[in-house]
Amino acid sequence: MADRPRSIPSAVAWTLRRGGLPAVRTALWAGRSVRQVRRQLARRGMVDLRLPAPPPDAAAHRAVILGVLRRTEANCLERSLVLQRWYGGQLIARTVVIGVTAPSVGFHAHAWLDGDTNAEREAMVEILRRPAPPAWLGEGH
Repeated sequence: MADRPRSIPSAVAWTLRRGGLPAVRTALWAGRSVRQVRRQLARRGMVDLRLPAPPPDAAAHRAVILGVLRRTEANCLERSLVLQRWYGGQLIARTVVIGVTAPSVGFHAHAWLDGDTNAEREAMVEILRRPAPPAWLGEGH
């Protein structure tokens, strides 16, 4: 991956070249959102999660968000919640789904957005569905 930046300044410069200031704003939003999700999940679980609205021009920068999620090593739940908030900013309601495998095959949990293709979810039994909070739909528009 020669295209992958190794430091924060080079990542910002690379993002700026690829998508301009809107892409940099989106990357900063995604990084901040991952940190906030981690902090809030550790303190109080998924109760009353609060994330800032994505920038108005973030809809065009899904690849930037996915890159930030990958580089920050966001786990599946953090990733799903940040993407749920990003979709909400576009007035698209997406549900976070959490599933588990049977203990007899080695317990494993996974989170994803309903409607996404994900081979891992095929072996899962859904235990929780978290619809997008109404406040996340269209906030900031």
